[in-house]
Amino acid sequence: MDHYFTDNRHLENNRKEISFRFWCFNLRFITNTGVFSKNEVDYGTRVLLDTIAERKELGDAALDLGCGYGPVGITLKSCFPDTDFTMVDVNPRAVELAKENAARNHVAAEILVSDVYQAISGNTFTDIITNPPIRAGKAVIYKMFDEALDHLRDKGVLWVVIRKQQGAESACAHIASVFGNCEVINKQKGYFILKAIKTLTS
Repeated sequence: MDHYFTDNRHLENNRKEISFRFWCFNLRFITNTGVFSKNEVDYGTRVLLDTIAERKELGDAALDLGCGYGPVGITLKSCFPDTDFTMVDVNPRAVELAKENAARNHVAAEILVSDVYQAISGNTFTDIITNPPIRAGKAVIYKMFDEALDHLRDKGVLWVVIRKQQGAESACAHIASVFGNCEVINKQKGYFILKAIKTLTS
């Protein structure tokens, strides 16, 4: 099947423009067949963005892991212009859109095709932010959580949005087993925002 977390560039194009207002920013994104939430920025992403932006806690180097067409990284870069953003996705079509959307919204970011952290080296990030591809399965999602530890600096933060019915509580427990901590910092309409901090004992 042609999921949004695969290379699906052979799918017929059906490009469209969507608008997204966040705080004082009026953003516009091009989406296409074969990417996640192509008709609007999904509610879980909105909750994640609100939570991070309201807390004003981003460091100087963030990774948008599984960026899709770019709503998380592009929106947060607009809010936090001093944070350097890297955005990655396994789907080349999504990465192409993210690059186009970054340019359209006058945002600078490094945007790469990467199977989870394959194109990333070293503990280079203060923050890793993800709305993980639930349909990819628990093995893929938990790999995203587990390997985040190797790519965060000391005191770096993993931010995750996940629905309760899609395993938020078990995901929180799993992340806590890896990081030694995981906090549910927000809940809205069944969406949980999880936050874990890398410590010297992680």
